[in-house]
Amino acid sequence: MDNARYLECLAADFTRLRSVVPIAPSASVPTCPGWTVTDLARHVGGVYQHKIAAMREGAEPEQWPPEGLDDEDPLALLDRAYAGLLAEFAARRPEDPGGSWYAPDRTVGFWIRRMAQETVIHRIDAELGTGQRIAPVPADLAADGIDELLKVFVAYGVAEWGEYFTEVLDGSPGRSYEVRTEGAVWRVRTGPGLFTVEDGQGDRPADAVVSGPPAAVLRWVWNRQDGDPAPGLTVEGDRDAVAELKRCIVTATQ
Repeated sequence: MDNARYLECLAADFTRLRSVVPIAPSASVPTCPGWTVTDLARHVGGVYQHKIAAMREGAEPEQWPPEGLDDEDPLALLDRAYAGLLAEFAARRPEDPGGSWYAPDRTVGFWIRRMAQETVIHRIDAELGTGQRIAPVPADLAADGIDELLKVFVAYGVAEWGEYFTEVLDGSPGRSYEVRTEGAVWRVRTGPGLFTVEDGQGDRPADAVVSGPPAAVLRWVWNRQDGDPAPGLTVEGDRDAVAELKRCIVTATQ
């Protein structure tokens, strides 16, 4: 996906998120335990503001949130922060420094991708919380989101902050996985202190396979199913292996 496409998806998902939040602002969000829809809106607005600060300061801000941010009306914050985020993106080139936490890509372009993916996941949360239908997730955005989660969050997280994964991986016998969707396959290997991701189908059977339409697999890897599996999703293989993969994902995305 190119940056123009990310921004197009970001705009569509923000519009959907913004439209459903007022339907049931006090409702619980089943995929974000302890949050109401209002809490979700405040979170997204705060995330946008945080990325604005990271781009302006060239590093993620050490003191967060700033004074008064938590007192602002959540919808007003959401609108203001989104407008500010778009303005910040428009004022910079994607290749400009962006102050991200991800060492391989500390550019503005990283945040363009990250905010598109952040927003689609949280608009699904808002839809689940307000009881609305889950709007379609474009196949290209969903496949990119799976790729981002596996490589940027989990593989990079294990490599950089392995101590957080000790409980999950130290007892791993060494497992293999395939995550499959239309036009894309990711091969994952785990072991003590190890989580690697490669593109393409492997030459040996995997211990567990997750497959389905891009949106269904995206919702599975991000734990956005709310009970019943998304239509078309299949999870096959060793239960312990599946549990290990899930625990790695949860640890990386907390």
